[in-house]
Amino acid sequence: MAAYAKDVLVETHWVEDHLDDESIRVVEVDENPALYAETHIPGAIGFDWKKDLQDPVRRSFLGPEDFGALMGEHGISNDHTVVLYGDRNNWFAAYTYWYFQFYGHTNVRLMNGPREKWISESRPTTQDVPQYAAATFAVPSQDDAIRARREHVLDAVGGSSHRLVDVRSPQEFSGELIAMPGYEQEGAQRGGHIPGAKSVPWAQAVREDGTFKPRDELEELYTTKGVIDGAAPIIAYCRIGERSAHTWFVLHELLGRDDVRNYDGSWTEYGNLVDVPIEKDV
Repeated sequence: MAAYAKDVLVETHWVEDHLDDESIRVVEVDENPALYAETHIPGAIGFDWKKDLQDPVRRSFLGPEDFGALMGEHGISNDHTVVLYGDRNNWFAAYTYWYFQFYGHTNVRLMNGPREKWISESRPTTQDVPQYAAATFAVPSQDDAIRARREHVLDAVGGSSHRLVDVRSPQEFSGELIAMPGYEQEGAQRGGHIPGAKSVPWAQAVREDGTFKPRDELEELYTTKGVIDGAAPIIAYCRIGERSAHTWFVLHELLGRDDVRNYDGSWTEYGNLVDVPIEKDV
């Protein structure tokens, strides 16, 4: 079995073996932030994806200075290896991984499996919140090549210049539902998908326990579905950018496609734009 393109995953047993390693900061990011208070990995820092990682005024994420300040306040420095995990099969953990990459901190790993896997394996948990000394974290760079904005998406409509991959559920892709029940909702006005987009729900990339499928199976999946097609660059989207960050992680990090962008505006933005083309076929 071929190894993944990049060494970016750590197994649950590796995390347990490194709980006392001062060079590592474990971070939990959940769709449901209340889960962190119930129990978490010892020493893990908890970030609320909406309150901590989003700009409080604009619909965007934190600017570089605020991002650096947040990390420093929680004891994360530029020298730390950051290990991320969370609920919902690591959706928001993968989003935060992409976020770190966007701001140039590449010393980051994703736990192979969500918090549910850790708990199911009876690994240690706690309710204690760690108190780390403040650290210095300065954003070293900004990688705009991994973030898609609306102009990139509009240029890609129809699939001639890019391959668009919609990682939402089939019901969302078809327009039957704007958002799945129980998912975070940010109010798109229309349902459907971007013309030319291929439907590859994020869950097809993982096993039942949330760990990633082998590289050869992932290559076959995205090639068969027409997402990987020669040298054509790829844009992944979902509804608010977290599930598509999970697929971005698969394509960019595990399969080594350097021409993949995550559209974090996703359907919340596109489904609210005036007079843009929408398809509802399956």
